[in-house]
Formats: sequence, C-alpha cells, structure tokens
Amino acid sequence: MSEGIKDHPGLSDTATQSRASVLRSRAESYIALSRHDAAIADLTESIALVPDNARAWRLRGECHRVIERYETALDDFGEALKLEPDSAYALGSRGQTYASMGRLEEAMDDFEHALTLSPDSLWILEAKADALVDLDRLDEALAEHTKIIKLNDELAYSWVARGDLYQRMELYAEAIDDYTKALEAEPDHVRALSRRGEALRMADRYEEALTDLNRALELDPGNDRALGSRGAVLSELGDNEAALRDLDTAIELDPEYTWAYQVRGEILQELDRHEAAVADFTRVLHLFGG
Repeated sequence: MSEGIKDHPGLSDTATQSRASVLRSRAESYIALSRHDAAIADLTESIALVPDNARAWRLRGECHRVIERYETALDDFGEALKLEPDSAYALGSRGQTYASMGRLEEAMDDFEHALTLSPDSLWILEAKADALVDLDRLDEALAEHTKIIKLNDELAYSWVARGDLYQRMELYAEAIDDYTKALEAEPDHVRALSRRGEALRMADRYEEALTDLNRALELDPGNDRALGSRGAVLSELGDNEAALRDLDTAIELDPEYTWAYQVRGEILQELDRHEAAVADFTRVLHLFGG
C-alpha cells in the first residue's frame, strides 16, 4: 500500500485508487476549460491519495507552467520523470518551462531527449524550433519547421510559423509563399493575412499588402499589428492622414507598440509636425530603456 493510501485510512485501497482517478479526470476537464487553479486542487488531492501516479504530477506541472509558476512546474515535472523517465510529454513540457525561464540550453536538452522518444511530435518540434530562434540559430530552426511541414502540410499554423521565420530572416518572397500556403489551408487565418500583408509591404508590393491588411482587419478590427502595418502601407501610398489614424488606433490598443511610434514619428516629421514627432521618438527611446 502506498504512503498516500496509508494517510487515508478511511478509504479502501480500491476506493482510494478510484477517487484519485476521478480527480485526475476532472482535472483534465478543468484544464480544457482553462480553470487551472481548480485543476491543481484536484491533482494535489489525487497526488496525496496516490503519490506514484506520473500522470498526476505531469498534469499539475503543466498547469503550473501555463499559469507561469515555473519553479513549481519544474518540481512537478521532476517528480513525473522520476516515475516515468521516458515520458516524452513530461520532457517536452519541462523543456517549454525551461525555455520560458530563459534556460535555453536545458530546454534544448529536454527537447532532444523527448524527440528521441517521439520523433514525430509536432508540438515538441515546434517548441524546439522556437528555442533555436531564441538562441539565434535560425538555420537550424528553419530545418525544424521544414520537418514539421513534411510531417503535416495541412496545418495553417505550421506554414505561418515558418513564414514568420523567413520574414525574420528577411526572406520575404519565401515568407509570402508560406503565408499563401497557410491561406490555402485556412482562407480567413488572420495572422497569415496580417503577416503576408507585412511581407508584401517589405517587398514594396503596397496594393497587394493593403488588400491583405484590409481583410485581416475586417476579420479582427482590433488587431494592433495589422493596423500598424496598414498605417505604414497607407503612408507609402501617399495617404498620410489615413496612415496616422491607423497608427493612432494601434498605439491606443498597445501603448508600448514601439514600431508604431517610430513610424508615426517619421510621418509627422515628413508633415513638418516636429514637436509631435519629437514626442514619438522620445517615447521610442523610453521604451528602449533610454
């Protein structure tokens, strides 16, 4: 009999196991509902009843990770891995926790181990690719994204993720192609529309960019990044007043949107509104910590 069961002498061994199982199951539904504190409460009781159930430790670790209690999450994943050392899920989730804490080399170790156990796990491959980007190992990240797409080329998200990396690498034609693939899979994918619009802007294809950004904003009027990009496009097309309206709205939505302040400052400078331009550039410097 486990120590947890000994601590609950009023329950039989079978009843204790059953209660712990129901608590774990209810916790999974709480997780699906994003009620993580309720899930943690159930899992804590489940662990007290049956301490040697790796799933309970893993699920509680995941709850703590999602609500950014990273040290506690690491403790729980550590317990889960003592019980199941070859749990790809626990290793992948612990890797995500390390990555969120900026402990990227430890994250990479966990992702690599997890992928030896489950080499086709898309979410672990994606997490590894994100960590490689944070390590500025962009070519390796690109290889991971390409592997993900080869495993499943029907997921819009995967095309968008690689498109974002191409855009970061200033490979705009490749980014546009990937966003287009995403939109073939999911025509109303707002991020794909917004990001393709931005890539088209960077490629000086302003009319096409405007079409994408207009559609993104029809679907999501409060998308501050799409508003910022459309503001920049409208300025390139010669409509500075409309551009300023978009940038004003983008900044209202996100008062720390550094790029929007810079673009607005440049437009104001072009319009000889130098006091307002100085205010925007000063705000940018403040946001940069200067």
